Amino acid sequence: PDKKTAWPIPNIWGWALNRGIAAVKEDAVEMLASYGLAYSLMKFFTGPMSDFKNVGLVFVNSKRDRTKAVLCMVVAGAIAAIFHTLIAYSDLGYYIINKLHHVDESVGSKTRRAFLYLAAFPFMDAMAWTHAGILLKHKYSFLVGCASISDVIAQVVFVAILLHSHLECREPLLIPILSLYMGALVRCTTLCLGYYKNIHDIIPDRSGPELGGDATIRKMLSFWWPLALILATQRISRPIVNLFVSRDLGGSSAATEAVAILTATYPVGHMPYGWLTEIRAVYPAFDKNNPSNKLVSTSNTVTAAHIKKFTFVCMALSLTLCFVMFWTPNVSEKILIDIIGVDFAFAELCVVPLRIFSFFPVPVTVRAHLTGWLMTLKKTFVLAPSSVLRIIVLIASLVVLPYLGVHGATLGVGSLLAGFVGESTMVAIAACYVYRKQKKKMENESATEGEDSAMTDMPPTEEVTDIVEMREENE
Repeated sequence: PDKKTAWPIPNIWGWALNRGIAAVKEDAVEMLASYGLAYSLMKFFTGPMSDFKNVGLVFVNSKRDRTKAVLCMVVAGAIAAIFHTLIAYSDLGYYIINKLHHVDESVGSKTRRAFLYLAAFPFMDAMAWTHAGILLKHKYSFLVGCASISDVIAQVVFVAILLHSHLECREPLLIPILSLYMGALVRCTTLCLGYYKNIHDIIPDRSGPELGGDATIRKMLSFWWPLALILATQRISRPIVNLFVSRDLGGSSAATEAVAILTATYPVGHMPYGWLTEIRAVYPAFDKNNPSNKLVSTSNTVTAAHIKKFTFVCMALSLTLCFVMFWTPNVSEKILIDIIGVDFAFAELCVVPLRIFSFFPVPVTVRAHLTGWLMTLKKTFVLAPSSVLRIIVLIASLVVLPYLGVHGATLGVGSLLAGFVGESTMVAIAACYVYRKQKKKMENESATEGEDSAMTDMPPTEEVTDIVEMREENE
């Protein structure tokens, strides 16, 4: 819509990190499984914080609002770091990782150690996303995209550098983890500098009445928690899948292999459709009824019809990418061998799970489009039931599908698809509910305005009486 707007950047940095692990030929599968378990559990804590991007997008209209948002993230990051430490050193971590996932002592020990190394990442990620939301409000999505690209480039470069260091022999897990930190540092620095250079000086110290006044922490949290709950259930879906897949195969070498396949296929399968989630930022960014957008001037008018067409084109593009990458013979295997660095036999085992990912764009697009509309209305509370349904459908699929002969990574990805479909269906129902209430409210307001107009058009009672008396006198 304007020169500052760009396409969302796909989340592909997992490729570089998996490449860093797979390059360590000794115990590569075990390393992939350990890092995959730790990373998925860490994303469960990072996920809710990253949704503060939407708080920045909708609520942050002044320097005071930004200070409140950053304060919330500092507290949340400290809580996440404490929990990471407890998982790494307490019996709770042993139970969650070793017992629940049925992994052996070696994989469990490496997973808890990796989880400890990742303790500071949620805070860095949250700070970056908060400023990303503020930049998106002011249409600096190109800068946000550049920050994501810088993140990926930094991780690829540091993986390449660290592979030639002594870490490959001493502590291979630090290769992807340090690269992850360096990418996050580059992204966070880019976004913060972008905020101070382009926005900090043009927003007021406090929000005036025309912007609805200063946003309170309570309003921010009330808006954020349903989105955080949804993202938390999405993040915990992967550990739940790893858990059920591992237990289904009895914690054997086949279970470790299945978790490794999931770890390798997640970032590859996620790339063609993961960026569709960012569609939900379009409605709040261009909604003219939102008073916060009065701060932002744009020469082009973006209507709901434009947003719907844009959403459909994005979904069609994503579907095309999925089918080209995962259904064209030998393409997915080549991606896994050349980019991730696995052998051909392992790549063949990943083909079927990757083909299931081809059907993810439809439910993801529906959910993102409707969520963005509900965010604009600040009606996010109606989204909470969708997260509950997602987990119910996911667990039901993980329990039922093994009886139908589906096991391993195919069981995991198929159950994830079922969970997405269930969640998107509930979001659609919630959106219909809100739409009907909004329509009814508008009809009532129109009827009230009509009555007021009719009363205004009628002459006052005293004037009517005077007119009647004058007619009687004339007669």
